[in-house]
Amino acid sequence: MAASTEDSVRDVVTVKLPAAGAYLSVLRTATAGLAARLDFTLDEIEDLRIAVDEACAMLLPQAVPGTDLTCEFELTDEAMSIAVSVLTVDGAVPSRDTFAWTVLSSLAGEVDAKAAADDRVIVTLQKRRSGGLAL
Repeated sequence: MAASTEDSVRDVVTVKLPAAGAYLSVLRTATAGLAARLDFTLDEIEDLRIAVDEACAMLLPQAVPGTDLTCEFELTDEAMSIAVSVLTVDGAVPSRDTFAWTVLSSLAGEVDAKAAADDRVIVTLQKRRSGGLAL
């Protein structure tokens, strides 16, 4: 049971889909729609779409066949937090010293990864709004 904080409602969207690359376009579209709702710039929206795609690309090769990929989006006034998770065969978190991790970090801002006790691996991203268009 979640405790209520202040007068605000927690703004969370969860998308669950088969852990297969063929379904990632649905996730990219959801990411773009939610980012647009928060008034992210077009460049920030594209960065988030690519970041979510990259996080999924890190996780899908180790997914247990037939399982679901879960993506939870938490929206605030200034940022979007995204947690992509999948049940894996070995619980190994993605390496942080790879080119893919560097790209992910530059696109999303804050990035982390962890493994749960059941070998579910979770990659979390947080992107803050820049506050406007740069001219």
